[in-house]
Amino acid sequence: MLKVGDSVPDFISKDQDGTIIKLSDYKGQKLIVFFYPRANTPGCTAEACNLRDNYNALKAAGYELLGVSEDTEKKQSNFKSKYELPFPLLADEDHSVINAFGVWGPKKFMGREFEGILRTTFLIDENGVVERVIEKVKTKDHASQILDA
Repeated sequence: MLKVGDSVPDFISKDQDGTIIKLSDYKGQKLIVFFYPRANTPGCTAEACNLRDNYNALKAAGYELLGVSEDTEKKQSNFKSKYELPFPLLADEDHSVINAFGVWGPKKFMGREFEGILRTTFLIDENGVVERVIEKVKTKDHASQILDA
């Protein structure tokens, strides 16, 4: 997993509309990249909606946002539309972004162990360097975790 001080590899992926998104698109801007396991599930919806509800405050703090999961473009598009999310959602079906950040690993849910996306948020500075990593994401209060640091 990327750590504070690491340079983020320049990734290329498609968003919910099939638009190509690259890390270099955000050069000179601060960026929040949040990874979530699956669109339209309770925790992921709570997290995305909390970021949506605090979008203006995050923008005022100088941040752009990108959500990432392994969902298809169609699922991401439905998720974005259903909850009126104002930021792009990457459909990282080939795991290129997930692997670049190192957020795939062992998880436990209801006593079952499996491999999946580790819910993690990265704050990246204007030069593409990781400023902060939030591994214990509070889905219902995530924006304050970012802003109150």
